[in-house]
Amino acid sequence: MNNPAFQHIVEADYRPVNIGFPPPDIRHDDNGVWHIRPLETLGQYPSRVTERLVSGARDFPERTLMAARGPNGEWIHISYAEMLARVRCIGQWLLDRGLSVERPLLVLSGNDLEHIQLMLAAMYVGIPYSPVSPAYSLVATDYGKLRHIIGTVTPGAVYAADGGAFAKAIDGAVEAGVEIILGKGELPGRKTVMFTDLLATEARDADAANAAVGPDTIAKFLFTSGSTKLPKAVITTNRMLCANQQMLLQTFPFFAEEPPVLMDWLPWNHTFGGSHNVGIALYNGGSYYIDDGQPTPKRFGETLRNLREISPTVYFNVPKAWEDLTVVLEQDAQLRDKFFARLKLFFFAGAGLSQAAWDRLDRVTEAHCGHRIRMMVGLGMTETSPSCLFSTGSVIGAGYVGLPAPGCEVKLVPIDGKLEARMRGPHVMPGYWRNPEQTREVFDEEGYFCTGDALKFVDEAEPQIGLVFDGRIAEDFKLSSGTFVSVGPLRAKVITAGAPYVQDVVVAGMNRDEIGLLVFGRVAECRQLSGLGEEADLFEVMTHATVRDYFKELLRRVNQTATGSANRVAWIRLLETLPSIDHSEVTDKGSINQRAVLARRADLVEALYNQQDPFVIKA
Repeated sequence: MNNPAFQHIVEADYRPVNIGFPPPDIRHDDNGVWHIRPLETLGQYPSRVTERLVSGARDFPERTLMAARGPNGEWIHISYAEMLARVRCIGQWLLDRGLSVERPLLVLSGNDLEHIQLMLAAMYVGIPYSPVSPAYSLVATDYGKLRHIIGTVTPGAVYAADGGAFAKAIDGAVEAGVEIILGKGELPGRKTVMFTDLLATEARDADAANAAVGPDTIAKFLFTSGSTKLPKAVITTNRMLCANQQMLLQTFPFFAEEPPVLMDWLPWNHTFGGSHNVGIALYNGGSYYIDDGQPTPKRFGETLRNLREISPTVYFNVPKAWEDLTVVLEQDAQLRDKFFARLKLFFFAGAGLSQAAWDRLDRVTEAHCGHRIRMMVGLGMTETSPSCLFSTGSVIGAGYVGLPAPGCEVKLVPIDGKLEARMRGPHVMPGYWRNPEQTREVFDEEGYFCTGDALKFVDEAEPQIGLVFDGRIAEDFKLSSGTFVSVGPLRAKVITAGAPYVQDVVVAGMNRDEIGLLVFGRVAECRQLSGLGEEADLFEVMTHATVRDYFKELLRRVNQTATGSANRVAWIRLLETLPSIDHSEVTDKGSINQRAVLARRADLVEALYNQQDPFVIKA
């Protein structure tokens, strides 16, 4: 292996070691296209998602499937048997209201016990359900995306956890005749029903409806976050979800050895939280604890509280949460004892984890456990339900995404000097709902889904080692000189070098002479760096001399290893406004949309290149 950014894994240092599968068949044709096909075949999987709920209710009826804290702070548990009984009643109510693929169930609010019951009930009786980012109702101000989503799926019923909190969004986006299911509160003048009333329905036809559900029955519509276009509804079938869970099980066989326990906050309107993580618990007879915390200064304490009570067997989170958790683990012996008691696997997604943060987590894990715990990452997307590749190879390092799971065929096609990843398999969507034109655009002539993600081999001479994420094809551009700028690696380099003060980076320079960076700083960390109090606004923080001096030094360090105009940065501009979800600058996952930021701030970029902005930090 000739890439110094990656190191070989010594399996004895990591546990468990029963991860992975045989190296795939890899071929390279005369057109420069790589074909990667797993040698391990995908095992049999159920025809419908809820088969695992039915078998769980039969085989271990009292085992907790879902749990969440109640108003008094105590855990409320729903067992497999109780969940099935509730699902049958709710499913009958949905059938009685005439819900169908043309009039599905829409959920506006986030993760809670009512949400999961509605989710499984709709799937049980073959009615699609569509979870929507709560930010489209609670953060957005014009409700444009929410109206688009509702117009796309035309729901027959809508659930909101709190009538008061969602009243404005419902009045602004949901047609008057659509029935609203409420967890609590009220909506005067609206046709509403309380969630608890659904449980009183007699399950007359629910089982017969369940028997008619098959692999091609649509389980859910998941909306992509949207970039320059409005969000698209990804058709997600029972086959896709079940096949992907079987792919996961064959990748991580220990899921079958002990029922997995998850403690998770990741949103169910996103494929990672709602399909991947919920699916792992259900498919493998496990238990899922809803975490009301988040990796923010105000809410991370709730995550820590939960982890002091529940010992997960596998833990998923985003990089920011891993960084914050590592700091606490270093200091809190009680938390270490509880957190590591049964833990077998780490996993992150949503963004890149810096190698420094990764190494720090390894150190605290090894000091406590006597060995490291494997940190997994992969490549997936909403359209592939979601998982395609996992870092199961023999190396480890930030950016490494590994090899395709059983059942996933990968094709790497040369485009503009990069290799675009394309996927084919039973986990890939049939298309976008009510959008045949965009469906045609994303499949090639051989039926592969064109992801837009670029991958490259760790070492082309030994392709079986695996693949590295190489950015998004659409984000890359050329300078006026014709020099090609690869956005993904440069962005990752700056975020890593600027930790913990950089939240995200937008790379500018298309058709310009040089590269510039628009930087979203981490507000809490930059405020602390500045020494200003909590009352200081974002403009004061980002223009403070101490903060500007730090980023001046960061710019110097980034350019120390630059090899030319393709990765030398001419200036940095700290943004004193937060990214806007209304303008698609940020997704509900928190990731930044490069194109949308540049488009919305085109006047600022123009001023920066014309040297008319007083706050620019120059190299």
